[in-house]
Amino acid sequence: MRLTFIGKDPESNPTGSPTVYRTERDSWVVQGWVVNDPEALAQMDIPQGETCVEIPDRMLQFFRQGESGIDSR
Repeated sequence: MRLTFIGKDPESNPTGSPTVYRTERDSWVVQGWVVNDPEALAQMDIPQGETCVEIPDRMLQFFRQGESGIDSR
């Protein structure tokens, strides 16, 4: 899978920020904070091999930016 960097959380520090990537497979990869709140996890049905991460609303701008300029192969 080839990742194309789209954007990093503009309000984060340089070492621990959420980041958005676009793939050539018409999908997204999101680096974010691990969700380990038992109440939140109990509300989801996460299959083996999957996980969830949390990102702030301010990161949504990068999903819109990623739609243009990425060539799907």
